[in-house]
Amino acid sequence: MESLVMTTTSAPMVRAGAVVFRTPNVLQVPESGSRGNFGFRSGLRVRAEKAGDGGAEKNVGVGKAISRRDLFAGLFVVATGLPFVQNSPTASATTSFRQYKDRFDGYSFKYPEGWIQVRGAGADVFFRDPVNLDENVVVEFSSPSSSRYKSVEDLGTPEEAAQRALKQYLTEFMSTRLGVRREADIVSSKSRIGPDGRLYYDVEVNVKSYANTNQLAVMPQDRVAKLEWSRRYLSAIGVENSRLYELRLQAPERVLMEEESDLRQMMESFQLQKIEE
Repeated sequence: MESLVMTTTSAPMVRAGAVVFRTPNVLQVPESGSRGNFGFRSGLRVRAEKAGDGGAEKNVGVGKAISRRDLFAGLFVVATGLPFVQNSPTASATTSFRQYKDRFDGYSFKYPEGWIQVRGAGADVFFRDPVNLDENVVVEFSSPSSSRYKSVEDLGTPEEAAQRALKQYLTEFMSTRLGVRREADIVSSKSRIGPDGRLYYDVEVNVKSYANTNQLAVMPQDRVAKLEWSRRYLSAIGVENSRLYELRLQAPERVLMEEESDLRQMMESFQLQKIEE
């Protein structure tokens, strides 16, 4: 497992293939904001079209799954008037998803029905959980006028792409507060063929923030570092239309343990489409 710690305040350039991206300062809330791993600057922005008739969003989710056992148990409760406690895991509610499709820029993905879109966040599109603001998803892509990607393999291997992401996170989430340090570890990196037949890289990185309890203390032993937060960043990276695209999910580690299946479904739903010129 690769691990890096960064405490400097430089803003390096990130080189992907023959294109150099500078990391912009986006979102004045780095504690919960998201920005692409490769410092993407989106091209022209237009109002995205959403899948479905008349540009409406398409609900692709399902409601509750009730087993036959629970159905008969419920009928028994109605007949007898006894209280019913539902413990079956098969009867738990599943997340409903909507599909977001940007035909102009050539990508689509699913997101939870209850999430809201945040405009003016700096990314091409940004959705977040209205309750847990640290849980969000963004999509970014390289400028079509300055990039000529042919494949995601132009980034190197999945491991090399993960290293690039790790360094970018440490730069992006660098803090100017005294006694604060950020650490990052590569959780996983792999390639896969998506439902659309394209090659994608999936990269996961954990980022932690530590802060000293008494930074002004004279003795080092009095400056105890405590964990402020720990987050997982899941990225799906692909190439189409000579552009490098990235969908990036952010979730606190404690939330990931509860919603990992939903988050991975979102990541794997990311698909690219050829733009008709």
